[in-house]
Amino acid sequence: MSQFVELRDYDASIHRDILDALVREDEPVIEICEDRAIAEMRCYLSKRYDCDRIFSATGEERNQLVLMMVIDIAVYHIFCIHNPQKLSPMRKDRYERAVEWMKAVAAEEISIEGAPLLPAEERAGNSDFRIESNRKRTNHW
Repeated sequence: MSQFVELRDYDASIHRDILDALVREDEPVIEICEDRAIAEMRCYLSKRYDCDRIFSATGEERNQLVLMMVIDIAVYHIFCIHNPQKLSPMRKDRYERAVEWMKAVAAEEISIEGAPLLPAEERAGNSDFRIESNRKRTNHW
């Protein structure tokens, strides 16, 4: 169970009565979706950032951008429990935006301001060399 997200944090993203209707007032479902969202984020962020410090923060110490992305992912998973066929396009777009953001952070295209970095010796891929290639082109003859 994560202490990173508080129940009142959802108020900025979804009305409480809608949230209660989706989970049928079963708050452990919310915690399960939060934990899954944090686990998903750890997969992307752990390459560069100290996820233990990020997700153990409470109150005003939490990074608001990371918090927003966790809530977007958790709300998406909550909506999927209810009826995935009637999933709001906005919720799907917010989830896809969160995943794109995490991919950009993992690829080191963007960074999270104020988030604690891992020590240099612990960072994955800490090398003087980086091998990349151009995208495969599709040729039509």
